[in-house]
Order: sequence, then C-alpha cells, then structure tokens
Amino acid sequence: MNNVTIREARQEDLETLYKFEQGVISAERPYDPTLKADPINYYDFNALFHSADAQLVVAEYGKELIASGYARIEKSKAYTAFDEYAYLGFMFVVPEFRGLGINTLIIAALAKWAAARKVYELRLEVYYENEPAIRAYEKLGFSKHMIEMRLEIGQEGI
Repeated sequence: MNNVTIREARQEDLETLYKFEQGVISAERPYDPTLKADPINYYDFNALFHSADAQLVVAEYGKELIASGYARIEKSKAYTAFDEYAYLGFMFVVPEFRGLGINTLIIAALAKWAAARKVYELRLEVYYENEPAIRAYEKLGFSKHMIEMRLEIGQEGI
C-alpha cells in the first residue's frame, strides 16, 4: 500500500479515533462476556497524546484515516530479561482496508519508535478465541506467551 502514510495522531483526529475505539469494542464484544453494555470506552486518548512514554499513530489513505494503534512503554517484572517493553493496543483497521498489510505498517512504525527508546520487546493482548488475529500476529513474528484465565463466582464462592 504505497499510498498509505503512518503518522502520529493529532488532536483533530479525536472524532475518528472515538469511532475506531467503538469498532474495537464491537469486534471484541463477542469474545468478552465481562464487558458492560454500551456505551463504554477503553482508551484515555488525552493520556496517550500527552505521555512521553506512549506513541499513538494512525494510517492515512489520502486524507482518510483508516487505521490506528499505540505503543506504551511499560516496566517489566524484576525477574524478566527486559527492563521495559512496549505494550501495543488500539490495533484497528477499517473493514474495507483489512488484509492489505496496514496493521503491519502500524506495528512497524511502533516498533521503530520503541527501538529508538531502547525498548526491544513488543507485547499485546488478543482474545484466545480470535484466531484470525492470532494468526495475523504470529505471521508478524509474535508468539503466544501466557493465557489469562478467569472464573466468575457467586456470593457463596465456588
């Protein structure tokens, strides 16, 4: 996609970013029974815009915003090999541009940003039932690392 540009998100992109956020929530809702009923929000865009430890980017096709993603530098556990890692989130591509490698461009830009800050590990979360997303991330070199488990209990416990 030679006509796609990846750039840092700007305040004037906020209306579209909120629409993208709802797209992420809609896509994830079938995988997550713990989500509250709409309307909900996931992201603190103001914090992402103003944090020195985060980079929020968008993909632009002409003047149209078609994708988004962010990297946020996080402290690793004291016992791990990396002191910090870049957590990736808000990975969204509008439906008509999916399958064209746009997410790869977003991740490459975020990886470059992280590496410039001497952060050499990327992490992200994906629902274990979201097999298309898992395959796409594995194709980029990500590997499964840990599964978070949950159990809903009643007032009496198990």
